[in-house]
Amino acid sequence: MAVDPELSHHSNTSRLEAFSDGVFAIAITLLILEVGVPHLSANESLAAALRELWPSYFAYILSFITIGIMWANHHSQFRDIDRADHTLSVLNLLLLMCISFVPFTTAVLAAYMRDNDQALAATLAYGSNFTVLAVFWNVVWRYASHDRRLIDEHVSDARVRMRTRRNVFGPFMYGAGLPLAFVSTWAAIGLWCAIGLYFLLPISE
Repeated sequence: MAVDPELSHHSNTSRLEAFSDGVFAIAITLLILEVGVPHLSANESLAAALRELWPSYFAYILSFITIGIMWANHHSQFRDIDRADHTLSVLNLLLLMCISFVPFTTAVLAAYMRDNDQALAATLAYGSNFTVLAVFWNVVWRYASHDRRLIDEHVSDARVRMRTRRNVFGPFMYGAGLPLAFVSTWAAIGLWCAIGLYFLLPISE
């Protein structure tokens, strides 16, 4: 059977998806390792020490849910992309680099969100991570969907346009939280929570 010369340099996405799933799984697991076991001083209550860790619990839950939603959307997006080439693999690798950085910025946010002098810097670091991540997310999709170069033939043009329109909001919405953090770090964090819930919604056919 003759091979289409336009597709001969492409492969299916199975290895790319398997590697991506591994990075998502490791990143989401590393989050809990940043919630350290409290070390008690004399006469200190373990219950009180555990309560003092609430910023770590909060940051863990926020990032776990966000990464989980991104994993679900990555899986959904690659149901529409049915083949990969070298460029897509490299762009996806840059996206995964941002994903794997999330445990670090989560730990920074948890450590300094209650520090009046450092909370802004911690919040900006966290938000910048997700803003850059959202940019690479768009780059991956735009590359794959341009002229439908890597899109499954059974995926409708309407679905491609819908995913493109929804993805483009990501960098702007995450980026909007950065100047908002100068007004209120909690307002910025609340915005990023809302963005996660927005991207939880399924793509219409």
